[in-house]
Amino acid sequence: MSQTIRIGTRSSKLALWQADFVAQLLRPSGFLTEIVPIETRGDKILDVSIAKIGNKGVFTEEIEAKLLDSSIDIAVHSAKDLSSELHEELELIAFTERESVNDVVVSFNKNFDLSAAGIRVGTSATRRVAFLKHFYPQAQAVSVRGNLQTRLRKLEEGECDALILAFAGVYRMGYEDLIVEKIETSYFVPAVGQGSLAVECHRKLDFQKKEAIQKFVNHTESEVCIRAERSFLKTLQGGCSIPAFGYAHFEGTMITIKAGIISLDGQRISKSKRSGNPEDAKELGRLAAFEVLDNGGKDILTSIRHSMAESF
Repeated sequence: MSQTIRIGTRSSKLALWQADFVAQLLRPSGFLTEIVPIETRGDKILDVSIAKIGNKGVFTEEIEAKLLDSSIDIAVHSAKDLSSELHEELELIAFTERESVNDVVVSFNKNFDLSAAGIRVGTSATRRVAFLKHFYPQAQAVSVRGNLQTRLRKLEEGECDALILAFAGVYRMGYEDLIVEKIETSYFVPAVGQGSLAVECHRKLDFQKKEAIQKFVNHTESEVCIRAERSFLKTLQGGCSIPAFGYAHFEGTMITIKAGIISLDGQRISKSKRSGNPEDAKELGRLAAFEVLDNGGKDILTSIRHSMAESF
C-alpha cells in the first residue's frame, strides 16, 4: 500500500487552501499527502449561470471521475458544492469542523446598507437571489461568477456595490476586513453543508487510509448536522441550482434543522423546523423535506423546473 494520500481538488486559491488544510490535519497520521489540482466544468464556464451549465456535479464531476479511475485517493470539496446523490461507488467519509455558516455582505464601502434603495448586489446563487428578492426587494441582484479573487476584482471594478458570499471562504482567504454585515441565519438560511469541507473517496479505498481520514479529519458533530441537511436535500431532490436551504445545529444534546425552498421570484417559501436526537439526524432531514413538499414545496419545485426548462 502506498503511504501517500493523493488529494484531488479544484484549482482555485480557496480550493487549494482547503485541500492543504485537510493535508495538515492528516499530518499526525503518518501518511504523506500529495495535492492534485483538477479543473472542473464550473471553473471553466464563467459566462453563464450555474443553472444553465447543469443541475448536478458542476464543481465535482471531473474530480469524481479521478476517484473512479483511482488517479486520486480522496477529493476535498466545499460540502455545499456536493450533489445530494453520489455515484454508487463513491462515499463521503469525513466532514471538517464547521466554520460559521452565515452568508456575509462584502463591500469596499464600509457604510454599505443592504436595505438601501437601488443597490446592486453580486451573487450567482439562486438561493441568495431569491432571498434578496424576498427580504430586500429594493436591491438588484447582479450575476457575478468566478473564484473569490475574481469576484472581488469585479466588485472593485464597479460591476456591483457589494457581494454576498459564504463567511467561511472570505475568512479562509483573509478578506474578513471587507465584511460589512454578517447576515443572520434566522431568516437568511444557508445552503446545505455551508461552512464545512467534505472528504469523498472510492468505497474500495484502502481501509487504513479511510481509518486515518476519519480519525484525523472528521468532526462528529459537524458530520451529524450535515448528514441531516443532505438527507433533507436528497429527499427534496434538489440540485445545485434549486434555491433550497438547510441548516442543522446542536441545541444542548438535541439537533435542530431549519430547511426549506423558496421560489425564484422570492414570493413563496415553504419551510420546516424540527428537533430530535442526533442518532435520528437523517430521518429528521427526511421528515423536514416531506413537510416542505406537502406545504407548497412541490408546487414551488414544479414552477422552478418549468422556468429553468424555458430558459435553456
